[in-house]
Amino acid sequence: MSTLKVGLIGAGGISRVHADAWRALGAQGYVTSLAGAEEIAEEYGFELVADIDALIDLVDLVDIVTPSSTHADFALRAIAAGRDVVCEKPLAATSIDAARVTDAAAAAGVRLFPAHVVRYMGEYAQIKAAVDAGRIGTLAVQRFSRAGAAPQSPWFFSESAGGGLIRDLMIHDIDQALWFAGDVSQVFAVQNPPTIDDRVPAPVTSHIVLTHANGVISHIHGSWVAPGIPFRTSVEVAGSEGRLRYDSAEDRTLRTDAAALPGATDYLPPMSPQDSPYYAEIADFVAALREGREARVTPADGIRAVAVAEAAIASIAAGTPVSPVPSPTEEVVR
Repeated sequence: MSTLKVGLIGAGGISRVHADAWRALGAQGYVTSLAGAEEIAEEYGFELVADIDALIDLVDLVDIVTPSSTHADFALRAIAAGRDVVCEKPLAATSIDAARVTDAAAAAGVRLFPAHVVRYMGEYAQIKAAVDAGRIGTLAVQRFSRAGAAPQSPWFFSESAGGGLIRDLMIHDIDQALWFAGDVSQVFAVQNPPTIDDRVPAPVTSHIVLTHANGVISHIHGSWVAPGIPFRTSVEVAGSEGRLRYDSAEDRTLRTDAAALPGATDYLPPMSPQDSPYYAEIADFVAALREGREARVTPADGIRAVAVAEAAIASIAAGTPVSPVPSPTEEVVR
């Protein structure tokens, strides 16, 4: 099979884990970005390309790892040229735009893969499998938490630009809640301190309560906290016959495949690309492309996650519960 040619649009923090995965899969890489593309090209052996349209012309697949407000435009440009697309979450800044991208991909006969990486994290995947197998009986309540130091780039704090705590950070657990328990009928959310003039403050905390169509209740907590505070994520699902939980702060997994460095007391070697959930998601996308099957994350999943995030933001503004409004595309692709 010929070598897959992949074009990376963007060179920010998330670009490196994507580039790691593409290199490990043997793809021929190209990269373009307003800043940082030279470093990615040199570090990963990718070819530097002057602009987005030139990159699209050179490749089979486009991987979008840019600020959220640009996702829909770049995806539509790639799709119009007949290219398959991998797009970092969220699929678009709004559910309407996410549906437009999905419609365009379907009309063009190309594949679209929203990159919701938490579905490929082993602990979450094991919980999903256990829930589906009935190990805890009938699912009743889910709790998710995700907190870490606030990002540094200004766009993260603009809700209108597709940023904000909910759309950027908490969308991970929104997607997990949907994956575990299905569609949502009602969303109630609060945020402290509030967003003012489109700017999300930091530190900031939000809580979202989802009522699923099947009666399951999901509670989602997210925080951007002060610099230097370790990242922490947790999940707990409870059913009629038991519960399952994972907390990264309690993870005592010991790696013994490398000797300690001189003077070090706790040396954990960096993961290889094959250990990474980012590798797992991109490998799944490539396999789905070549085998003509669905990936673990579908375009409809990308739309739903954005729609629930939008409903949470609307709930905060209104101070009342809100029902997510599915797009026509979402109804068709269920």
